[in-house]
Amino acid sequence: MTTAPLRVTVWGEGRHERLDPQVAEIYPDGMHSTIAQAIRDDSERRTEVRTATLDEPEHGLTAAVLDDTDVLTWWGHIAHGEVDDEIVERVHRRVLAGMGLLVLHSGHNSKIFTSLMGTSCSLRWRRGDDRELVWTVAPDHPITAGIPSPIVIDQQEMYGEYFDIPQPDELVFISSFSGGEVFRSGCTFRRGKGKIFYFSPGDQDFGVYHHPHVRQVIANGVAWAAPSERSDRQAPASHQSEVGWFLEAGRSHRATSPHSS
Repeated sequence: MTTAPLRVTVWGEGRHERLDPQVAEIYPDGMHSTIAQAIRDDSERRTEVRTATLDEPEHGLTAAVLDDTDVLTWWGHIAHGEVDDEIVERVHRRVLAGMGLLVLHSGHNSKIFTSLMGTSCSLRWRRGDDRELVWTVAPDHPITAGIPSPIVIDQQEMYGEYFDIPQPDELVFISSFSGGEVFRSGCTFRRGKGKIFYFSPGDQDFGVYHHPHVRQVIANGVAWAAPSERSDRQAPASHQSEVGWFLEAGRSHRATSPHSS
């Protein structure tokens, strides 16, 4: 039986590439296109990848698009406040119902990530040309498959602790920087039926999304976050339970059991 392809939507703010010639030179087709190609290039999995950006109608995240998305990736930075709250709530509901979510770099400050985490998601940072070492701390995790430890990123913005997030379900990577800082750079969470992976490397001023090992982590993260099935896309909900339901269910089971006498 042929496995259906994994349906991925890569969402990007799409502003730096239009406003900053340096970023446009590094990512002439936009960071979102580079990230999308990293997922398409993953030879281990069949994927269907689309992109969406902030300035499209409904930010490119219509109900129909999200219905057709198994995993959503999110990169934003200078325009978090422009993301419509109704769209954020739409994405939030889909995550609870089982859609996977990858939040990248400065997406830690996005409305969708902070709403799912329930914290400020603030952190220590330093602009400038730094070196990042991304150390694997969960070597048996699917997201780390084929990834060296450490990943060496020669040019990157520093992100450091304290990172105001809930305790991760799994800590996959930690990073160290030339100033002595450390950072929980790869974390997983589960919200409702959805799986979330936060991965920090990816400042717009550097070509981090061209780095082969960063690209592989993203592809692995997408595969990990994918829902196990597509049939049930309803968020967990409360249901009223009448007194006596358990006894009635037991009688029905005994009546239909082949071992009942």
